[in-house]
Amino acid sequence: MLPADSAWLALESPRSPMAITVMMRVDGLTAPRLREFLRVYWMAWERFRYMPVKRAPAWWWEPDPAFDLRHHLDVVLNRFTEGELQDWVSARVNQPLPFYRPLWKFWLAPNAEGGAVLLLRLHHCYADGVSLTGIFDRLCPESPQQHPAVYGARQTGGLSPWVSAAKSHIEQLVGGDLTSETGTDEPPEGPGSQWDQAGVLLDQLARNGLKLVNEFSDFLAEPEDTPSDLKRPLLGRRHCRWSEPVPLERFRSVARAANVTINDVLLSCVAAAVRPRLGLSGTALDDAVMHAAVPVDIRSRLPDDLRPEPGALGNYFGTVFVPLPVDGESALERLYRIKQETRRLKKSWQPGIAWSLSACSTLVPEPLRQPLSDIFYRKASAVVSNVPGTPEVRYIAGCRINEQMFWVPQAGNIGLGISIVSYAGQVQFGVVADEAILADPEDFLQDCLQELSQFPSGS
Repeated sequence: MLPADSAWLALESPRSPMAITVMMRVDGLTAPRLREFLRVYWMAWERFRYMPVKRAPAWWWEPDPAFDLRHHLDVVLNRFTEGELQDWVSARVNQPLPFYRPLWKFWLAPNAEGGAVLLLRLHHCYADGVSLTGIFDRLCPESPQQHPAVYGARQTGGLSPWVSAAKSHIEQLVGGDLTSETGTDEPPEGPGSQWDQAGVLLDQLARNGLKLVNEFSDFLAEPEDTPSDLKRPLLGRRHCRWSEPVPLERFRSVARAANVTINDVLLSCVAAAVRPRLGLSGTALDDAVMHAAVPVDIRSRLPDDLRPEPGALGNYFGTVFVPLPVDGESALERLYRIKQETRRLKKSWQPGIAWSLSACSTLVPEPLRQPLSDIFYRKASAVVSNVPGTPEVRYIAGCRINEQMFWVPQAGNIGLGISIVSYAGQVQFGVVADEAILADPEDFLQDCLQELSQFPSGS
């Protein structure tokens, strides 16, 4: 198993399961339709028949010798009201997946108020949010008459492609025939010779190495978050909620008017909702430091031979720690300060550094893992994940998907996770929070939407 995937197994605890939760509202989805869909299309990804197994000193993917799809689908016939559904989803979020089977499961509640509900919990070691979105993008066509055209992937051998690629890159830098064609040991002369090119490469490596040292130093020097109500000891009981859909055009119009990105607007809404929940005021609030851990896709930054194929599973994201302007006195001040910070972080190597450090967590001895974990999780009080869905309506098993929502796990001592999903021209906020951190997740979502109303709209 790749270290970036097995890192999520090292972070697993009974009080904080490291699983992604996805919820869809689907018109008319029935148990027979779903079973056939899973059997034909979902199971075309071979990894879903595999489970992680620890064989010191590493984790391995091994096929489940007793795999049965019935173990991974429950049909719940309750006629959930909206409030009952929220409590039921929260209970699933708190429930660890059994490690003696592949770590994923679907639930279908066909009789829920407002339409059938499809819930999926998938351990983060299988895939990140981008991978999972890519799967549903392939499996959910734009028409109920269409069938998925390209789908599935074989489960390939773990580290060998990475080892081969690393060996190739090293050979490109230091290998090759650095002697003349006559076989002598004298270096060839003249501009453009291999020795001249090697000198250029070494110069580039030195400059990049210095930049890496500087970036890593800045990463380690980033101050820890101020003690606040969001840093209380966790109880291990989490509740999740989701907002009503908001037109994506509303966020676009604010972004155009303020010359910022939609993501800046979303983070500004989160900063405003967090501010009154820190338990700080006066000078303490003015001096407060709070970061949001924001996942960033790094696929485009990887070398071509290490970049995953479309539809491949796995974890290919780093994390940036965005300072949230919780001391900002107005919506526009918070928005422009967010813009400044996100521009700075986009130019940094922080996502790659964070991805590399997290991948190392399973390669270091157990006593050293907690200090490595603390490098990350003491620098943030919340996880904020923004996943763009498809701009058009999609269908699963021939049934229309009306809403999509997801919740991310929080590792370490982080007890607040905010999810932002865009789908079919709508945006929804989701929150999952430990009881010790947030007693009013519904009010938190309302404050996110209230901040949006403070901005002027563009034309």
